[in-house]
Amino acid sequence: MMSKAKRPPPDPVAVLRGHRASVTDASFHPSKPILFSGSSDGELRIWDIIQHRTVSSAWVHSAAHGIIAVATSPLIGTNKLISQGKDGTVKYWDIEEGGLSGSLPLLTIKTNAYHFCKLSLVKKPVTNLKQTYHEAENVDDAGGRAARTPEEFCSPFEGETHLGGSSYVAVAGEESSVVEIWDLKTGERVVQLPQNSFPGNPSFSSKERGMCMAVQAFLPSGSEGFLNILAGYEDGSMLWWDIRNPGVPITSMKFHSEPVLSLSIDGSCNGGMSGAADNKIVIYNLDHPVGSCVVKNEIVLERPGISGTSIQPDCKIAATAGWDHRVRIYNYRKGSLLAILKYHHATCNSVSYSTDCKLMASTSEDATIALWELYPP
Repeated sequence: MMSKAKRPPPDPVAVLRGHRASVTDASFHPSKPILFSGSSDGELRIWDIIQHRTVSSAWVHSAAHGIIAVATSPLIGTNKLISQGKDGTVKYWDIEEGGLSGSLPLLTIKTNAYHFCKLSLVKKPVTNLKQTYHEAENVDDAGGRAARTPEEFCSPFEGETHLGGSSYVAVAGEESSVVEIWDLKTGERVVQLPQNSFPGNPSFSSKERGMCMAVQAFLPSGSEGFLNILAGYEDGSMLWWDIRNPGVPITSMKFHSEPVLSLSIDGSCNGGMSGAADNKIVIYNLDHPVGSCVVKNEIVLERPGISGTSIQPDCKIAATAGWDHRVRIYNYRKGSLLAILKYHHATCNSVSYSTDCKLMASTSEDATIALWELYPP
């Protein structure tokens, strides 16, 4: 009796070509069929993902330094985009009619951080996928509260959706072992982690952990709307911070033996996954009331090196971008391998999902972006 043959992994539904250098990151528009991508020569491209063509292109960071991250979120506005360069700047853009509105950003934050850690916008729990997909249409770009002092920042975000309190970006700081939170409305640094001058706390240092290599800002359901930060370091360790106590982390853990290169938080904001320079992918649960981070699944790889991770908004599947040119798809709940996608011809740099869960984008040093339709909802 013949055994049932395994179905071969799918091919990309489209490949976006146009970049002339390594594509370091990509991010889907929260509600429109648009993809943003950045490359190591400083070029930002805006793609129509229905017609699979470039809508707009601009060099927004210096060619010598390039772009390391691009990010969008309904929490920062309908047509807003963040780009981060290795030139020590984070730029906040207004996107109009598919292109950059004017040649100048709304805001340029000079972080003076010249390393490889990708920034993070704030992630909040997904309660309704359809609601999330259309949420961007209901954001008032001109709204939101005035800038806060550090003391005011340590207050719960008002409102069900926390929109007023989510216009922040987390980055690895000028001092590379420190995480910094910046206000996108004012361009001012609000807090550092650890913040050793915070009254009533013993001195805590993260220097011995080496550089901060990955960071994720989020609002766990048990935090009452207070911003939390997960940070991964050069020594393979991770720290979990609650903004109410910037002097000392909630907890620390070490799941990896090499630098943590990517952190993702899932749609519930009560769990996530990490990838590193070692041969492990770790899926973990975050229990905010208890203050614990517990391993749920540990996946051992044949070949080391995970540049990027991403969890589909509905928490069903997750993806990794590997140094071995492969994208791997996992059942997020079980940790089982579902597919190995073989298209790229060089290191994969990032993976990202569309808000409606229908598309995934992978970026690579081969200067291409592959679009995939995998287990659509």
